[in-house]
Amino acid sequence: MNELDERPKPFLYAVVCAAGVAGDVGKLITMAQDRGWGVGVVATPQGLHFIDGAAVEAQTGYPIRSAWRSPGDPRPLPPADAIAVAPATFNTINKWAAGVSDTLALGILCEAYGLGIPTAVLPYVNSATAAHPAYQESLDRLRGMGVMVSSYEPHPPKAGGGADRFRWEEALELLGPAVDARR
Repeated sequence: MNELDERPKPFLYAVVCAAGVAGDVGKLITMAQDRGWGVGVVATPQGLHFIDGAAVEAQTGYPIRSAWRSPGDPRPLPPADAIAVAPATFNTINKWAAGVSDTLALGILCEAYGLGIPTAVLPYVNSATAAHPAYQESLDRLRGMGVMVSSYEPHPPKAGGGADRFRWEEALELLGPAVDARR
């Protein structure tokens, strides 16, 4: 066995928010697994309603996390080597940038900065919410924290969402070099 074979596979947390494309998170999981990643899903409480939990758990081999565990309970996921927030909603982006940690997903994201975990965000917002000054300020703050932001352009409101333009693979494209540099 050579040195490369002995390295543990990197582990990705896919943080999933309540957005129309969230039901396709299996695409990100498959792409990550095909590249040798282990994957665990952390969903916002509302994000849980947008995904097929049984299918995601079968695909990853791990339970979906959405709530804090009780003291003494084992950690259900390995530590994250990287995090992809996909899809990321207006609400999550603004709370994360402000340091609000009122859900497990946001707690993980806020802590990731201090731990130096490479993090990519794929916003999925409409142009009306993206026009709010807080949104751009939040993206600027996240970039200043080292978060890698996707190139997705907001879709028109009430128009079905632009799911065809949502590039799940961009999360791995953004994270790849950062994870390689840490190894």
